[in-house]
Amino acid sequence: MNATFPKKPSRSADTVVVAHPDRDAHVQSFLPEVVHGISVSMKHFFHNTKEMLKDTRPDPVLERLDVGITTISYPEQKRPYPDRFRGLHRLMQREDASPRCVACLCCSTACPAQCIFIEAGEYPEGDKRRGYERFPVKFVIDELRCIFCGYCVEACPCDAIRMDTGAHAVPYDSRDQFIFKKDLLMSFVGRDGTHLTANPRHEPGEPTHPGIDRSHAHG
Repeated sequence: MNATFPKKPSRSADTVVVAHPDRDAHVQSFLPEVVHGISVSMKHFFHNTKEMLKDTRPDPVLERLDVGITTISYPEQKRPYPDRFRGLHRLMQREDASPRCVACLCCSTACPAQCIFIEAGEYPEGDKRRGYERFPVKFVIDELRCIFCGYCVEACPCDAIRMDTGAHAVPYDSRDQFIFKKDLLMSFVGRDGTHLTANPRHEPGEPTHPGIDRSHAHG
């Protein structure tokens, strides 16, 4: 059976005919553009290498990087983080190097990612804090699950956890290395390089302590 096809419509009067470009073998090989691209890359390579050898590279913190192609050599060079940057967590310490955390579970409760685990413990008999507050036997943060919202910092009533380290997690090669435990969290320091806090902590039994314990009650 012979198939019938519709006739091709006639070309309208306002149709613009685009002529096929004449590309010879020199153009179709793309060789000139390949050579041009490699030359640009090599120019910046030798320029940056010379600056590295002469130690004249622009400072990524103090100078603009608008001349040529400049790559920041991380971690030797780092861009400054904003003052309110939420970095890795750290547990604050008291003057005796013990954790300020009282294991109230406020941070783990407020955490929307459920990445904080705390096991609370009681102080031994004879300690003035026994019966008044607890301490964290275990304090674990899964940095891979954390969304760095800062809710744990806001929820803590004792200023025991902060995110002011100014650092982010390094690219480890296993998930276990992103599980930060109490000892590691207490080893981190703030941007000033210390474990100190600007918020004084009044311990139970001190005259300035606002709460109550077995030896200090409201009159």
